[in-house]
Amino acid sequence: MKPSAPTLGDLGFEAMVLGGCTPSGQIEALFREDRGLRAVVIEVRGDLSLLTRDQLDHKMTGRLGYGRALNARVTAEALVPCTTFSLPPSLDLRQAAAALLDRPEESRYQDVLVVPALGAPRVVPVSQVLEGLSDVFRHAALHDPMTGLANRLGLEESGQALLAGATSARTAALYVDLDDFKVINNTFGHRAGDKVLTAFAARLEACTRPVDRVARLGGDEFAVLLADVDEASAHALADRILRVLDAPFVHDGHLLQVSATVGLAMARDVGAGGVGADGVGPGAQDPGTHLEDLLRQADAAMLQAKHEGKRRLGRIDPSQPASRFARQALIRRRLPQALASAAFSLHYQPLMDIPSGACPAVEALLRWQDPELGAVSPSEFIHVAEHSGMIHAVGRWVIDQACAQARLWADAGTPRAISVNISPLQLAAGNLATVIHGSLQRHGVPPSLLNVEITESAAIVDLSSAAAQLRTLIRAGIGVALDDYGTAYSSLSLLRELPLTGLKLDKSFIDTIDTDPTSAALVASVMASARALGLRTTAEGVERETQLAVLRGLGCDTAQGYLIARPLPPAELDMLSRRRVP
Repeated sequence: MKPSAPTLGDLGFEAMVLGGCTPSGQIEALFREDRGLRAVVIEVRGDLSLLTRDQLDHKMTGRLGYGRALNARVTAEALVPCTTFSLPPSLDLRQAAAALLDRPEESRYQDVLVVPALGAPRVVPVSQVLEGLSDVFRHAALHDPMTGLANRLGLEESGQALLAGATSARTAALYVDLDDFKVINNTFGHRAGDKVLTAFAARLEACTRPVDRVARLGGDEFAVLLADVDEASAHALADRILRVLDAPFVHDGHLLQVSATVGLAMARDVGAGGVGADGVGPGAQDPGTHLEDLLRQADAAMLQAKHEGKRRLGRIDPSQPASRFARQALIRRRLPQALASAAFSLHYQPLMDIPSGACPAVEALLRWQDPELGAVSPSEFIHVAEHSGMIHAVGRWVIDQACAQARLWADAGTPRAISVNISPLQLAAGNLATVIHGSLQRHGVPPSLLNVEITESAAIVDLSSAAAQLRTLIRAGIGVALDDYGTAYSSLSLLRELPLTGLKLDKSFIDTIDTDPTSAALVASVMASARALGLRTTAEGVERETQLAVLRGLGCDTAQGYLIARPLPPAELDMLSRRRVP
């Protein structure tokens, strides 16, 4: 588990302490007899000073070569420098390095005297501090700060070595995901969630052997690489992991019951890694690629087990065709790279004002074109982003890109209000208003050019907190609409609980509005309720002129759908708008 952070007192060596009356010749003899001796400590009337080999040589040589003759009969008290740089042993290496850098240039790299409250003083070379600090930073780069387990980068480094070894074909991967972990965070708070994750990490590590590799991949996802095992042994370890969760976790007097789902993949499932039978034969798979494939297969097995009921071990038959779970696992693994590699883009679908026929607003729709996956639809990756916690980074990117585009259109003299979709999980983070206001200010965009649409891919857990954030946005001049009304978790109660300025009717309501009187009556009822609450209404999925005619007759404010325009990149949308101008 997490190692204790090294301190200055862990470095260097125990110093030899000499009295101030020790003759200089005796001190010089000590250094001459022990070529590894770097320094001694001189005690004068209770004060400790450091005398290094270099300082003694300088004194005994002297500027004109008479130092030894002049100092042959002096005592140690006369040899010590006027000041000695000393530090307490409790300093961590970052603090110690900062203190060293504050020293004058001429003395910055001299040894340091470390004086504990009890025990012998120590001499610490500056080089040890810098080397130790380098190790600290390297450890931090390869480990999860909360649990002390390896992070994804650390697992890649150690896992590649494992898959390059002679027993690489007997390597296995377990992908461990805690079931419905967000319930703990939402019910008891993130402090409780962090405590459970840390305790589970300890239990997980206790299940494994020293040769295995255990890592936290992020959120509530963990991985274990098993060295030199057969399938029966891997199954046995997975069963142990499931059983260690039978005992609840304790937090503030509450017993928190958590379960997990585990996916198993054997190295032979995804090809041979490391060296071939002839040592480095052609076709031998690169260990890095092999590790990626192995983890993806284990991830897919875990997702399949989740689909089958959770709290179990999943195993995918490698002889069967790739399942949708394999694609979903790849989406999970490539999603963090999509933000960094510019694989995401925003397309914009016009929102037509029905009475005037103008399109003063658009909805920003996220698109992902991946070099390996191809086009990935939001229906595939949004729930993955929500489950993994990536939705917050993705959401911030969408808001920022939309604000940047709003600025470009305003500068071009064609201002358009842009609606962005917000997940309830972004609301649950509690900082949505701060994120939006920051992006508006960064790009110099007035609030009237941004609207938010609350999507219903997950239920809004804390309605009072969500309402407070939305109220802040509305007071600032930002429109707030409830999206996909009539599906998922939406109901009339949400219209009462949440402060809103708009309501978007789901496409399923609009599909038969021009052919089915019942559908038209339902839409009319929703329109009447929205008007009574002072909400603007938008119909999604309008594809026929007859649908638009019915909506116009019912007093709907805005229409969106392929009849008006498909979602388009900004340049194509601008061309379309110019063609429509008479």
